[in-house]
Amino acid sequence: MNRTEFIFATAIILFVAFCLGWFANWLVNRFIRVSSSDMGELDRMAQELHEAEETRDQAITYLQQREAELTNQLSQTEAELAATMDGLREARQEAEHMRAHLERSEQG
Repeated sequence: MNRTEFIFATAIILFVAFCLGWFANWLVNRFIRVSSSDMGELDRMAQELHEAEETRDQAITYLQQREAELTNQLSQTEAELAATMDGLREARQEAEHMRAHLERSEQG
C-alpha cells in the first residue's frame, strides 16, 4: 500500500467515523428531546407541587397554633381543677369540724 492509498483509506475511515458519530448524536437527541407539551405538563406539575407544599405549610402552622391553644386551655383547666379540689378539701374539713362541734354540743 503506497502513500496515496494510505491517505485515501485514512480519509474514508475518518469520514465513516464522522458519519457514525453524527448519526449517533442525531439518534440520541431525537430520543431525549422534550416536546413543548411535555414541558407544559412539567410546568403544571411543578406549580401543583408548589401549591401543595404551601397548603401543607399552612396546615402545619394551623395545627401548631391549635396545639398551643389546646395546651394553654388544658393548663388552665388543670389549674382550675386543682383550685376546686383544694376548695372541696377545705369544705370537707370545715364540714367535719362543724359536725364534730355539733356532736360535742349535743352531748354537753
